[in-house]
Amino acid sequence: MLPSKAKAFWPFSTGIAAATSAAVPSATTPALVAPLNSDPNARAPIALATSESALVAYSGPSGTIADVASTTQSDRISVYVVRPGDTLSEIANMFGVSVNTVIWANNLKGANDIHPGDMLIILPVSGVEHVVQKGDTLTSIAAKYHADPLEIAQYNGLDPQAPPPVGATITIPGGELSIPSTSSLSTPHSSGTKRAPSRGKISEPYLGGNGPALPGFFASPVPGGIITQGIHGWNAVDIGAPRGTPIHAAASGTVIIARGNGAWNGGYGNYVVINLSNGVQTLYAHMLRTAVSPGETVTKNQIIGYVGMTGWTTGPHVHFEVRGAANPFRNCPVGDSCSPQ
Repeated sequence: MLPSKAKAFWPFSTGIAAATSAAVPSATTPALVAPLNSDPNARAPIALATSESALVAYSGPSGTIADVASTTQSDRISVYVVRPGDTLSEIANMFGVSVNTVIWANNLKGANDIHPGDMLIILPVSGVEHVVQKGDTLTSIAAKYHADPLEIAQYNGLDPQAPPPVGATITIPGGELSIPSTSSLSTPHSSGTKRAPSRGKISEPYLGGNGPALPGFFASPVPGGIITQGIHGWNAVDIGAPRGTPIHAAASGTVIIARGNGAWNGGYGNYVVINLSNGVQTLYAHMLRTAVSPGETVTKNQIIGYVGMTGWTTGPHVHFEVRGAANPFRNCPVGDSCSPQ
């Protein structure tokens, strides 16, 4: 779902089969493989917490692979290979997300636009539900929840130019009921001037930011880049740099997603996700183009792509997410060139 700031987020035009870069899970990426029950027909639905509170799965998918129990962590991006007989609703239930979440993240045309062998990206979308009141507009709703009106329209299949239907319950992807009080971050996805956050510690977790601080572990994805938006979305910051500037891996790991097809991809545009040896994931979005492939092992500081403006963005930058650890740029003032902490 940015000035040099992208309305990045997560989670539309072509089928996933166009997968220039669908991720191929391997034994080294267990957190990203959908666990399968020994009986593929035994699938229990997973409840979601809703009603103007975060849409977070109470538990991730569970089951067995080769009789080894596994549980997917709720803040990680996952990859699922469609099997014969699968339906989108069953897949969504397995991961504790909505059907719209899967459609939105994979550029699907609809719920029937999946085929055996397709590789689906499962984004753990967080948000709030809102019942549309008389006088509500997408802009006013977005302002209330610190979200983006276009993302709301796209996620819910609404006309972005028309008022939402009164009485309808819509999901606000990435919506927040309040901004962390310890920070003076600007409203996420706004296009106005952003204020620098305080240098005090940001409250954790912040949409996937739970986990330890790792001083010295990360390198800068764009050395010399300018912080154009502080912590927002899934524990992300935006780092602005001229179009075509190389983007480097912040840490060594295995590429599990590399989408370079120029599609929307849930607002990320061209993006790369790297799974690190400690289970942390790093995501780099809005690339001009990617320079790596799924399954490839990359080293810290290796070039993995180039700064662009693909997906939902209003200026060239990289949207840098850290899932499972503190973002090393979480205390960096907007407008500064900041080193990872």
